[in-house]
Amino acid sequence: MIVSAQSRIPAIFKNNNKKISIYLTAGYPKLGDTGHLIEMLADAGVDFIEIGIPFSDSVMDGPVILNSHKIALENGMTPEILFDQLGRVREKVSVPIILMGSMNPVYQFGFEDFCRRCSQAGVDGLLLPDLPVLDFTLYYQKYYQEYHLAPIFMISPRTSPERLKTIDDAGEGFLYAVSGNATTGSSTRISDSIGYLDNLKNAGLKNPVAVGFNINTKADVRLVHQYADAAIIGSAFIRLIENGAVENSIRTFVSDLRN
Repeated sequence: MIVSAQSRIPAIFKNNNKKISIYLTAGYPKLGDTGHLIEMLADAGVDFIEIGIPFSDSVMDGPVILNSHKIALENGMTPEILFDQLGRVREKVSVPIILMGSMNPVYQFGFEDFCRRCSQAGVDGLLLPDLPVLDFTLYYQKYYQEYHLAPIFMISPRTSPERLKTIDDAGEGFLYAVSGNATTGSSTRISDSIGYLDNLKNAGLKNPVAVGFNINTKADVRLVHQYADAAIIGSAFIRLIENGAVENSIRTFVSDLRN
């Protein structure tokens, strides 16, 4: 039986312990690595996992993640292959899994069909950065609800207080707070975002906040944890596995971030 996002994502935020999430690109560095990486990250103690759907025209990602998308597509990764991989690994891991990607491949797959396959594969949440909240509520919310997917939205320093409330009302699971206005893996320091993070901490949001973009070190994670519920690490992990996934190095990587 598939446990839905209605219980799996909220469960990890029930206590006050600060969370760590890792982003990986589906089909990178090799086509068949996705399931193995999920298992290794779950065993290493990651609280939830974000999986990027490779796309040739991603506008939010920096060179490290863009290159991983390129290689994954060259490897032959498709949404259908990813769903098959996730369905197999879901039998072995219980950590929440969130899919992140552009609307284009989801739209091409068929939005309802995509949500149905997410549910069948044990996906807990769906983050589509280029899906406007208004379009979500008018056209797509019903599919999230029918297939028990948490609608996860991004916020940034440019998000107005009014829009932040609208997004918080529409979202479930957690809000993904972009740490700054740059792309992933940029030279921007997370310490430059303290004012923004402090505002989020005191905004009275109903959803937990997970901060991503430009979080690379233990010090970055500690800083984020002072203001938010979770830290998401992406480019640093992609760099770690670019020559192949090694269980000991992944376990050490996660342990170092947490401790």
